[in-house]
Amino acid sequence: MAKYLLLKHYRGAPAPVNDVSMDQWTPEEVAAHVRYMADFAARLEGTGEFVDSQGIAPEGAFVRYDGEGRPPVVDGPFAETKDLIAGWMVIDVESRERAYELAAELSAAPGAGGRPIHEWLEVRPFLTIHSTVFD
Repeated sequence: MAKYLLLKHYRGAPAPVNDVSMDQWTPEEVAAHVRYMADFAARLEGTGEFVDSQGIAPEGAFVRYDGEGRPPVVDGPFAETKDLIAGWMVIDVESRERAYELAAELSAAPGAGGRPIHEWLEVRPFLTIHSTVFD
């Protein structure tokens, strides 16, 4: 089994087929989208492939250390995840092909008008550390 991150973007990925921003959806359309995501996760829990999923609030900041006794530096001239990342799901699957299969299915979550979004999801394998690094 290998873990993969399925990353949902606010922007930065190619435009989805049903390209209507979620802030323009009706409450019913938002509820249907969230229900689809929850049902998808529940099904993967049943197969043992679900690890975690979270939506991300739009507020946030970049923070870094700026030296002893100095306050943290907040924000900067960077592309910020609060503007890019909407949420994620972590799956644990047998193969990259299975990760792609599940990401494709998840991309069909309903959006405006109840039509599938067909959004692009970024699929990233978790980095695995080999024991030789610590030997």
